[in-house]
Amino acid sequence: MASEKQSNPPIQLRHLLWLLAGLSLVVAPHALRLPWWLNLIALILFVWRVYLAWGERPLPQKWLLALFVIGGVFGVYLTYRTIFGRDSGVAMLVLFLSLKLLELHRQRDAIVLILLSYFLALTNFFYSQTLPTAGLMLVSALINTASLVNFAAPLRTLQANLRTAGVLLAQAAPVMLLLFFLFPRVQGPLWGLPQDAYSGVTGLSDSMSPGAISRLSQSDAIAFRVRFQGDAPPRPQLYWRGPVFWEFDGRTWRPGDVRTFNQIKFEATGKPYDYEVTLEPHNHNWLFALELAAIIPPNARVTPEYMLLSRTPVRNRVRYAMRSYTNFTEGGADDTDELRPGLLLPEGYNPRARRLAQQWAAQSTTDAAVAQKAIDYFRVEGFVYTLEPPLLGRDSVDEFLFGSKRGFCEHYASSFVFLMRAAGLPARVVTGYQGGEINPVDQYMIVRQSDAHAWAEVWLKDRGWVRFDPTAAASPVRVESGVAAAVPATDPLPLMARTTLYWLRGLRYNWDALANKWNQLVLGYNPERQRQFLSRIGMKEPSWEDMALTLFWAVGALLALLLAWLLRRMKTADPVQRLWLRFCAKLGRKGCVRAPHEGPADFIERTAGRYPAHAERIRAIGALYIAMRYGSRADAQVLAKLRLLVREFSV
Repeated sequence: MASEKQSNPPIQLRHLLWLLAGLSLVVAPHALRLPWWLNLIALILFVWRVYLAWGERPLPQKWLLALFVIGGVFGVYLTYRTIFGRDSGVAMLVLFLSLKLLELHRQRDAIVLILLSYFLALTNFFYSQTLPTAGLMLVSALINTASLVNFAAPLRTLQANLRTAGVLLAQAAPVMLLLFFLFPRVQGPLWGLPQDAYSGVTGLSDSMSPGAISRLSQSDAIAFRVRFQGDAPPRPQLYWRGPVFWEFDGRTWRPGDVRTFNQIKFEATGKPYDYEVTLEPHNHNWLFALELAAIIPPNARVTPEYMLLSRTPVRNRVRYAMRSYTNFTEGGADDTDELRPGLLLPEGYNPRARRLAQQWAAQSTTDAAVAQKAIDYFRVEGFVYTLEPPLLGRDSVDEFLFGSKRGFCEHYASSFVFLMRAAGLPARVVTGYQGGEINPVDQYMIVRQSDAHAWAEVWLKDRGWVRFDPTAAASPVRVESGVAAAVPATDPLPLMARTTLYWLRGLRYNWDALANKWNQLVLGYNPERQRQFLSRIGMKEPSWEDMALTLFWAVGALLALLLAWLLRRMKTADPVQRLWLRFCAKLGRKGCVRAPHEGPADFIERTAGRYPAHAERIRAIGALYIAMRYGSRADAQVLAKLRLLVREFSV
């Protein structure tokens, strides 16, 4: 019983606080995602454990912990309606880790908690793989590793154990790099349960209703980055084409039937723009490109509406090279059946808008003149571009055109297409992004969710589909300078979208450039880039078996080198250990051999009992060795004293 207590001693308060610091770093990012009641319970349990340790009070009874477990699991089930999946699984893990603190009595329990903390650190990457998340988890790994060292060497200072933890992580870095470059990559997300794997992604929706894009425009998240080969087009030409909507039920626009092809037909004039897009995951099939895309990326197809579609949903960051023309004429056959969906309107909706459009049609000699009358109407009738439009009722188009006259781009595009269809012109809604900002640090153009936009296309005889942007008519500054310059100052926008603090913008540019490097070099290391890297080092068309075998031998060779270095260092660079082994050898020659499992404290006590006449010197040597080996660093005077005692020792 005594030996068990020595090998598994109680937790000291300073080690407990260090342990809680590491656990808090791991749990803290989840606090933004967990339900409030679970955050409160975790905080109470953390504070409760410190309170018990501070006053050396007994831990709660097992039956109380059992009640906490049952109640917590029931609460997780009520919150998520399941105990399986990413979100509920993380909640359960945080709950059990917090409750385990109330069972934390000896070092063996602490080691279990630290191992659980390592696993919980991994779950943060289910939600975010950004540079701050990686940095925070690296710090948590350092603190938790230092906690393990604390329990192995409790007599050393926390600073010394922290240095040891840093050395251990540094020694693991080469193995980490080998695993990063050589471990066979698989395409897909880190977490793949369908019910919650992509709940955190943002972006355009597969439908459009009043307020949908205005809400998205309040997000500062990055939609995609673009690297142009040469100069970028002027901002008014930066229309990034996305989903196209045909069907309208009076309030919501939807795509309709989607067909795909393997070729693009249109007439282009002017110079092309070549660029590379790095698209953030959005869990849809859309690939965004500058209007109008001249090529189709690999593993993608194009629809008759010139919408690029990936063959699989974009659930990871993807990169693809593009070429586009900003001056073009869309092709397409003048087919009545193909154009008929662009004329459909729901019966009984928006009678005033219908009458106005029919009046324009009667007064105009060409279809282009009808469209121009609608553009002029938006330009002169006092419309206001705002992120906070009033709520609209059943006849949303009438209420917007003749009532509030306040709306965001989806209000303008929807009303314009309704008017064109009512006038007998095929029309459709196009959504995507308009604009973008060049980062002067790395020259990447950043397109954010706040750049989300909607515009219209009208079929004109002899010209095909022609883009019309009624938002630009009502608020030209939106297209020329961006959404921040167009909406009223009282409208909600991300802080950085309006800031005039140039030093703050400079910090943001540098941070965005650093995050982009992380995305390109680390998170963008996909199977294709791994194959390219391996081919450059001589592995042509490597299979996963080849990569696994190479990884095995590389890691084995690295570990062998590390082990050889450690053994050499133990033999040549540790005078304290050499003196101890010399002392043990002297005793061994007299028949008192130290057993392999025997620690220094036990060996000293056994030897002192066997040689009582030399007990004082034996204990002095043992005390100095333990203090220098497991405590603070050995200074020259203490080391000289130990050397003298060992040299003069004899039995």
